[in-house]
Amino acid sequence: MKKIAVINGVNLNRLGKREPEIYGSQTLQDLTEMLDATAKTLGVELIHFQSNHEGEIIDKIQELSDSGVKLGIINPAAFTHQSVALRDCIAGCEIKFVEVHISNIYKREQFRHNSLTAPACEGVISGLGFDGYVAALNYLARL
Repeated sequence: MKKIAVINGVNLNRLGKREPEIYGSQTLQDLTEMLDATAKTLGVELIHFQSNHEGEIIDKIQELSDSGVKLGIINPAAFTHQSVALRDCIAGCEIKFVEVHISNIYKREQFRHNSLTAPACEGVISGLGFDGYVAALNYLARL
């Protein structure tokens, strides 16, 4: 069975509580359950991981790559705009990632318009809420 990693970065554990006017009222658990249900219909297995710590995310990506995972969805959150280390990790692993953002980063503050990680990813989906994750999952399941 094809395995797809779902990596969520800093503050995404606060979904449903943090700035609901931007991120909505659904929680990370709601997202996980929705993606697992979609994955079941697609015949793929998901590996979920969330951390507020950059190094833990990098360690997990390396671990997943070393274990043979080839596909992933990543929402680096604020690390998108500042982490050269995460960008280098994504570029240096053998996982094809789709970068996903719940909000449209291009409708927000100027500093959010630049993604350091996007050039290391297969594609970027921004501003579609949880549906962006589903679109990424559908794409990766077909690869």
